[in-house]
Amino acid sequence: MKRLVFLFFMMFLLHVPSAFADEGMWLLSLLNKNYEQMKRQGFQLTTEDIYRVNQGCLKDAVIGLGHEGSPFWHFCTGELISAEGLFTTNHHCGFSMIQSHSTVEHDYLRDGFWAMSREEELPNEGITAAILVRMEDVTPRILGALDEQMSEKERNKIIDSLSNVITQEATEGTVYEAQVADMFSKNQFFMLVYVIYKDVRLVGAPPSSMGKFGGDTDNWEWPRHTADFSMFRIYTDKDGNPASYSKENVPLKPKHFFPVSIKGLKEGDFAMIMGFPGTTKRFLTSYGLNETMNITNQLRYDIRTVKINVLREKMAASRKVRIQYATKYATCSNYWKYSIQQNKALKNLNTLAVKQAIEHDYQQWAENQSNPKYKEALGKIEDAYNQRAKNRASLLYLTEGILSGTETPYFALQQVDNLMQLLPLQDADSIETMKTNIKKEWEDFYKDFAPEVERELLANMLGYVHKNMNKEDYPEFITNVLEKKFRGDASKYADFIISKSVFASREKLEAVLSHTNGKKMGKILMNDPAFVIGLSTYQRYQELGSMSRRANSAIAEGERYFVDGLLQMKKDHLFAPDANSTIRLTYGNVREYEPKDGVTYHYYTTLKGVMQKEDPSNSEFIVPEKLKTLYQKKDFAPYSDKNGDLPVCFITNNDITGGNSGSPVLDAMGNLIGLAFDGNSEAMSGDIDFEEDMQRCINLDVRYMLFIIDKFAGAKHLLEEMSIVK
Repeated sequence: MKRLVFLFFMMFLLHVPSAFADEGMWLLSLLNKNYEQMKRQGFQLTTEDIYRVNQGCLKDAVIGLGHEGSPFWHFCTGELISAEGLFTTNHHCGFSMIQSHSTVEHDYLRDGFWAMSREEELPNEGITAAILVRMEDVTPRILGALDEQMSEKERNKIIDSLSNVITQEATEGTVYEAQVADMFSKNQFFMLVYVIYKDVRLVGAPPSSMGKFGGDTDNWEWPRHTADFSMFRIYTDKDGNPASYSKENVPLKPKHFFPVSIKGLKEGDFAMIMGFPGTTKRFLTSYGLNETMNITNQLRYDIRTVKINVLREKMAASRKVRIQYATKYATCSNYWKYSIQQNKALKNLNTLAVKQAIEHDYQQWAENQSNPKYKEALGKIEDAYNQRAKNRASLLYLTEGILSGTETPYFALQQVDNLMQLLPLQDADSIETMKTNIKKEWEDFYKDFAPEVERELLANMLGYVHKNMNKEDYPEFITNVLEKKFRGDASKYADFIISKSVFASREKLEAVLSHTNGKKMGKILMNDPAFVIGLSTYQRYQELGSMSRRANSAIAEGERYFVDGLLQMKKDHLFAPDANSTIRLTYGNVREYEPKDGVTYHYYTTLKGVMQKEDPSNSEFIVPEKLKTLYQKKDFAPYSDKNGDLPVCFITNNDITGGNSGSPVLDAMGNLIGLAFDGNSEAMSGDIDFEEDMQRCINLDVRYMLFIIDKFAGAKHLLEEMSIVK
């Protein structure tokens, strides 16, 4: 990386005009500022082809996948590829939905799933699909209601109130939903209006041996050979409006869908990605970087390692447990590896020194400003991070180690709240309605719950927290129960919880509902050992969080002035706001790279590499017999490249992050050429520090996807829906 002289780096950042590398997750409505650069890199359309309000355009084929409870936070991205609402996303994005439909008898994780008719497509309750309608800069309206004398709490209250007014005005009398999202640390605000569909059905997915080929070993690594895709369909009511699942619903008729190109790729080809990137922190200070590396990332990795080791052992021993815990393991392991790889990249790039150089130049600028808050910003940030450091570590032990590291304590906390709501109810109908709703939650929980696994998680996670957490911050149950009653023996404590807790068994929990005596039911619940852990942990979490609020507020205020100052320092420089799960576009090119001396990574992989990696003794590298047979026949046309090989994955230098998983990779004409699914380990710093030489986006080649649909699955009816560009 060409950053050995930091002063030279700063000259680039602050004084070079907007002829930047490929860094930037850009707002669609402002792409005219990037247009000339995009053309120089190979773009052949106009910005109106990407974003316009009254006619169909590329944005209308991009989907943000979310949940009904949080439809504006998109866990992944998808893309429409037919006039019948068919869309693709990554296999790992659809993994929890595939898992939810899997049983020992119908193991769709192991065997894959393909709906051969519309009637066979499987609904996924609670999953939403959002498509952007329009966006609008509402900065003047919000900043006009704020002043310098307000505290951060007062500012946030006004921002929230005014945002509600703005979104209500925009959606009244429509089927739309809207949000106001802040940019540049609450120095800018945009309103985004969406249509959010609520009937999303599973259409197809390859077996996990293909969709997750390489597993944890290959995660965040290049070269890759993973068929990371799954297929879904959006349904609407008969008028084309969003509607909950119904047999009467019909496939969506989108304003636009992407043609799928099998023309092939070459080094240097233009590539753009549209999607919903989750979170980046490019404006993070050196003080925040210290916390991220030394507390957040390190502790997340250390604590999750304990959980992952338990899950690996238990999942390897039981097919049923493997299915039950597949999604939980995937969720845990993804950012487990990410955390340690990001730390390695940040150290290799000496990002701390880069941040400090930026802050040095900022402070020189701030000393000459009339508003003293610019000069005070970095000092305020530093003090606040120092104040919350100890609490930050303890909060991670409580969340990673207990509330999400195990299952029964947090579940007990939720269910006691539900059950206690039954007590004041008088009429039988209300009681039965409440019981029905509660039991629905239990169905979801116990379907994927194994007491023997939870016993090991409790023993190992509670033991690890007890050994490593700051004793001053222990939740009460550790000192009063684990230490006093069980002499610090977490294994015996785990045995006690599983044998005595009503939450360790659905049958025990349902028996509680049979108690007509509310006082007796309440006594049982309040003394339950899992609930005691959950309540004690949550209370301590709230106490520690409250102690950090003043520091959090100071950091927010300091960062607001710091980022505003950076924007003012170089007004002619084109900055992209940090990702915040709003739709963005990033552009770049197909590019190979050199990760270290003497090594060059080519820009694509082929099916040959799948066969070379095959290891029947390793579950991460199993190759299905049918795929091996197809490989031996070499019947790849029309999806093969000019050498007769079948392309599998390729890399570009696009700027992406979590949330971009499943995003469409488009060529210069807006045709779909791939699905983004990962970054490379050498540049895991990207969320904080974009590395312009090493940063690569790993993508599934659509030719491999089409080959699997066609010749592996025999689902030719899906190909007939698509517009394939040859």
